[in-house]
Amino acid sequence: MPAKRKKPPPRPSVLEPVKPFIDAMLRADLDAPRKQRHTVDRILERLAGEHDFELAAYSTVRDYVARRRPELALEAKEGRRHLEGTVPQAKRPGEEAEVDFADVWLDLAGQRRKCVLFTLRMSYSGKAVHRVYATASQEAFFEGHVEAFEMLGGVPAVHIRYDNLKPA
Repeated sequence: MPAKRKKPPPRPSVLEPVKPFIDAMLRADLDAPRKQRHTVDRILERLAGEHDFELAAYSTVRDYVARRRPELALEAKEGRRHLEGTVPQAKRPGEEAEVDFADVWLDLAGQRRKCVLFTLRMSYSGKAVHRVYATASQEAFFEGHVEAFEMLGGVPAVHIRYDNLKPA
């Protein structure tokens, strides 16, 4: 039985001396507009011009950039994961509601007419009461609240958030 072959140690990449420079270019691209990011051709030009490096083939740089771009994007996002998402909110049953007026178009008696939709939505359950009014008047605002409280069987225990207080 012949002896098992030894696996040769991996060869260092030809890019090893310039990887920090390529990574710096790619990090700068994270904040740059899409059309101003480095292409592989531009990276090769800068390596040749600024670092006198012409040893790497286009495909070698292309493969390295394709692998590193997503890794660097994840590294940049690591410290600010929650900044891009939503703020988690803990709601309790019956404590808070949201009120909003929105424009709606209705066909009444063959004519298209702009009306307003009053919405009061409970934050925890999502249960909502909707009413359509001719205008976003103060009367419609108060009447919408009264009807919503009657339908829901009470008022929110803590507060109501308003998206637009012009009618109030």
